[in-house]
Amino acid sequence: MRRYGETAPPAAMPALAHAAPPSSDWRTLRRLFPYLWEYKWRVIAALTFMVGAKAASVSVPLLLKKLVDAMSPTGGKLTGDALGGVPALVVVPVALLVGYGLLRLSTSLFTELRELVFAKATAGASRRISLEVFQHLHALSLRFHLERQTGGMTRDIERGTRAVNSLISYSLYSIVPTLIEVGFVLTLLAVKFDVWFAWITLIALVAYIAFTVTVTEWRTQFRKQMNELDSHAQSRAIDSLLNFETVKYFNNEAFEAQRYDENLERYRRASVKSQTTLSLLNTGQQLIIACSLVAMLWRATQGVVDGRMTLGDLVMVNAFMIQLYIPLGFLGVIYREIKQSLTDLEKMFALLEKEREIADAPGAQPLQLEPGDGHADVRFDHVFFAYDPARPILQDISLHIPAGKTVAVVGPSGSGKSTLARLLFRFYDVQQGEILIAGQNIQNVTQASVRQAIGIVPQDTVLFNDTVEYNIAYGQPGASREQVEAAARAARIHGFISATPKGYDTMVGERGLKLSGGEKQRVAIARTLLKNPPILIFDEATSALDSANERAIQAELQTAARNKTTLVIAHRLSTVVDAHEILVMDAGRILERGTHAQLLVANGRYAAMWALQQSSE
Repeated sequence: MRRYGETAPPAAMPALAHAAPPSSDWRTLRRLFPYLWEYKWRVIAALTFMVGAKAASVSVPLLLKKLVDAMSPTGGKLTGDALGGVPALVVVPVALLVGYGLLRLSTSLFTELRELVFAKATAGASRRISLEVFQHLHALSLRFHLERQTGGMTRDIERGTRAVNSLISYSLYSIVPTLIEVGFVLTLLAVKFDVWFAWITLIALVAYIAFTVTVTEWRTQFRKQMNELDSHAQSRAIDSLLNFETVKYFNNEAFEAQRYDENLERYRRASVKSQTTLSLLNTGQQLIIACSLVAMLWRATQGVVDGRMTLGDLVMVNAFMIQLYIPLGFLGVIYREIKQSLTDLEKMFALLEKEREIADAPGAQPLQLEPGDGHADVRFDHVFFAYDPARPILQDISLHIPAGKTVAVVGPSGSGKSTLARLLFRFYDVQQGEILIAGQNIQNVTQASVRQAIGIVPQDTVLFNDTVEYNIAYGQPGASREQVEAAARAARIHGFISATPKGYDTMVGERGLKLSGGEKQRVAIARTLLKNPPILIFDEATSALDSANERAIQAELQTAARNKTTLVIAHRLSTVVDAHEILVMDAGRILERGTHAQLLVANGRYAAMWALQQSSE
């Protein structure tokens, strides 16, 4: 067993570099294609502009050859006078220079038009994918969100969103144009000169691409490991910062720093390894480029000496090679980034492929409630449930909350009380039995309609890092300030809010940490009162309040619960004495049920709990 503060052995780390093999890159591209094809006319226009840009780019060396040949002394002066006796040797170079400038301008113009036309498609695809992932994450089960690591997941989403732009940018703006240019150059060299020029260029390109792809594929594992370690370090850091107070309580700043530094050290080692392999890749690429350039220029020089080629031909071949190898010089970086973008995009698509544990049944209809609250009764019918099959939580639970009545559930911690609320919200599905609202099985209706009909004041209130008004109005988005203030008054928090310098515009901080436990709970009560649903759940709704405020708010809650179907989960029995029925739970079973008076007369578990709490008070 490891002692506190010791470094975990390497075996304790997840096998990051040996994770499940990724799906095919082509599969990821096929997933991306429909998002882009929504803008098919922009795609076609962008491809057209791209071909135009490359045609203009390839024409530049051809024009340069003509310019050099026209200025060559061996060519002499062209016969005849032009423009009233002006020598053709002067007129032609000026025209060629103007044409040269126009071709350069055309290349830039077509390139900018391509990017301008395709920008909307890129941004639109990125936006739609990000939105789908966000919506899908909200649709996943509570189990997924309890098991996730927020820092790592948000990093995956961030990298995946960025990968859409990178993938399109590198492929459409670098790889495809280079391939088009290679096709143009090979054709020109084979037609205009002997076929060996084309063969030397082709062999060099094949060797360059094969070397780049092979080495990049090999070193991708190190890049993946870097990303995994980066996400792991980010998750640890965010988890530590979210639990800032706990770290301070136990004086564990040094321990947290040590854990974070261990992750950073692993990341550093992976980063150095990645950089070393990158240097190997760049050196090999430059060696292939240098050899091919020497071979091409030697053959062109020999052609000039033999009289088969002009000086302009030599300049043109050199310009073609430089123009071709400049983008190829970045091929290793581009290919690596494309591979990395595919990996990042695949991770984000993997989130989209996470199956929903809780999904609406095919053809599910909204929950039907009659006007008013008179038909919103709730029934648990022989319900069995376990988060883990090896540990049952609820065993044969049957209870009925009549419409407009209040049923309270009491019992020790771990007896399954809060699980009833989670099942009623359908965060999980029962393994056996059924839960009905107004006679309708909640698994046969839409989740959204079920949750719209229920309001909850949870024991552990978590607020958004926004204003007090925003957090209260979250119960009814779009509510007016007057409605928000009315709900705050009902929850006995309006006076506190008004006394703060910024009033309802006061920021509550991350997870509401700027407010006390009681203040957060009263904001949660106000939020639920503003929602005004037909069914209410109070899960230890006053547990963070002092006795005076508890009595005051208890009266408000009773008023709010009037004519509503209400489930009250409580430890303090004094808060449930007026319930129409009280259920006593322990170990996932209902031991007793009845009114407060009936349970005291029965002199069972409830009576013992009551006597214990009364004596302690």
